[in-house]
Amino acid sequence: MKTSSMISVAAASAFAVVFSLALPGLDSPVRAQTPEAPAQAPAVPVQPKINLSLEQRHTIKELVKDLNVSPAPPDVETTVGATVPASIKLSPMPPVVAEKIPQIKSHLFFVEGGKVVIVDPKENKIVDAID
Repeated sequence: MKTSSMISVAAASAFAVVFSLALPGLDSPVRAQTPEAPAQAPAVPVQPKINLSLEQRHTIKELVKDLNVSPAPPDVETTVGATVPASIKLSPMPPVVAEKIPQIKSHLFFVEGGKVVIVDPKENKIVDAID
């Protein structure tokens, strides 16, 4: 003979089973309470620096130093990744440099304090600074 407490427990158990089937995810014992963020690939930082060998860097420095290029003001930032101010006059890469180092033929440059600063013309960002 079933007592009313046994019936209540059975009814409650049946209700819990039906209720958990009706709501997805309630059958797992632990569930995060925060909304799930959309799946995104991790951001890969863009490398602004170009890969030049020591010989290529020396070649650029030697060929550019002989050009008659007005130097930039001494307070201009020359850090790789920095945006070049619009006030800085950028020069196209000389054809002789472009011949010897084709990967920088479309780049621009300026000279600051004896340093040759190479600039990506698409983003106006410094990609290398050669002392």
